[in-house]
Amino acid sequence: MYKTHLAHLVYNFKTLRNLMAKATPARSGDYLAGVAATNNLERVAAQMVLADVPLKRFLNEALVPYELDEVTRLIIDDHDNVAFSAISHLTVGDFRNWLLSEQASTATLTKIAPGLTPEMVAAVSKIMRIQDLILVAKKCRIITQFRNTIGLENRLSTRLQPNHPTDSPAGVAASLVDGLLYGCGDAVIGINPASDNLEATSRLLHMLSDVIERYQIPTQSCVLAHVTTTLKAIEQGVPVDLIFQSIAGTQKANESFGITLSLLNEAHLAGLELKRGTIGNNCMYFETGQGSALSANAHEGLDQQTCEARSYAVARKFKPLLVNTVVGFIGPEYLYDGKQIIRAGLEDHFCGKLLGLPMGCDVCYTNHAEADQDDMDMLLTQFAVAGGSFIMGVPGADDVMLNYQSTSFHDALYVRQALGLRPAPEFERWLQQHHIFNQENQLMQQSVIPALFKQTLQKLDESSDEYQ
Repeated sequence: MYKTHLAHLVYNFKTLRNLMAKATPARSGDYLAGVAATNNLERVAAQMVLADVPLKRFLNEALVPYELDEVTRLIIDDHDNVAFSAISHLTVGDFRNWLLSEQASTATLTKIAPGLTPEMVAAVSKIMRIQDLILVAKKCRIITQFRNTIGLENRLSTRLQPNHPTDSPAGVAASLVDGLLYGCGDAVIGINPASDNLEATSRLLHMLSDVIERYQIPTQSCVLAHVTTTLKAIEQGVPVDLIFQSIAGTQKANESFGITLSLLNEAHLAGLELKRGTIGNNCMYFETGQGSALSANAHEGLDQQTCEARSYAVARKFKPLLVNTVVGFIGPEYLYDGKQIIRAGLEDHFCGKLLGLPMGCDVCYTNHAEADQDDMDMLLTQFAVAGGSFIMGVPGADDVMLNYQSTSFHDALYVRQALGLRPAPEFERWLQQHHIFNQENQLMQQSVIPALFKQTLQKLDESSDEYQ
């Protein structure tokens, strides 16, 4: 039992799971789940109690039973007590103060990351302001490599997302070339296939591999098919760079996605065996989102932000190149408006970075949410200030296949120029060599498409059957 008095009222919180949910900043998904605080006074009371909870408590009181959930078992079994020892004496409130202090340097945060559990970082995020989330996350430096280097200081990468509603190679190629000409694509050239089947996935992977190899682009490709489809593609010799999967924070939610930890391990080993990375072998790409477990009725009574943080334990196990919180994609049932989306995106980034993950953010919303592009400009800017690893680059910010609003190629230019951020170094050199960027990383004004890409666009005319 967790208890406090506030404004002549007594507040009782039966379990740590209940306390965590009540302390969470308001969001529609938690109201939908029936776990949210009834009012702001109860929320503040819960935050006060949570601040006094020792970090050690999270190792002794599992929010989801150990014997029933493989994500809980992963969190407990992989916990590094040596790394934890430096902060094991702290409460959640003390931990917040320590994170904001000069003692918590980049080197120190890197050292303690294996000793942190998702529940610990979720708890401390609940008692932090937005500026706190930004300041601490900015001190975390997570560097990953495949064909280029993601996460270096003063760098911001982009996923070039050339989706097409019919998986047309010509349509994909047009968006791909457009994005490259704006300096996008260093995190990954990643396509969400309209048809999650082996034939469509293989066709798109062959096309992306051909473009990357022909023009020697120092980046990696990914078709965001289900992991089982990608494994079949690997078995057939299809050129696979990154292996993608959506993941969640409970065993039941992952099962609703058709995955287990053993399946992800099989995929990770398959990706490592391919050895397609040239400077590193971080070969996994994961996407997450607050509300995904609740939407599958698999949240186990957790608030959605804590559930989201638990998904990062799954990601951390497989040393990914990229982890992307698709923050506003599920809809207003889970994050109602721009304010909730902004807060959630910065929480996710903070929690993932503290746990040692290369966090990106799909700064996005659905058309029926109480949000607009001004809200996304706010999150985009704050995320970049916080040292986010990558964002999305979508033609016109409007994904015509997935029907949601994200960030555009121009948005990436804006935030790089405004904050003095640059692409991954290997990709940056390629952009300069081909006169897409100048030596000051400014976009070159081109009246015609560089000859570099003319052959690709001609080859992928609608009548072409090369990738059919």
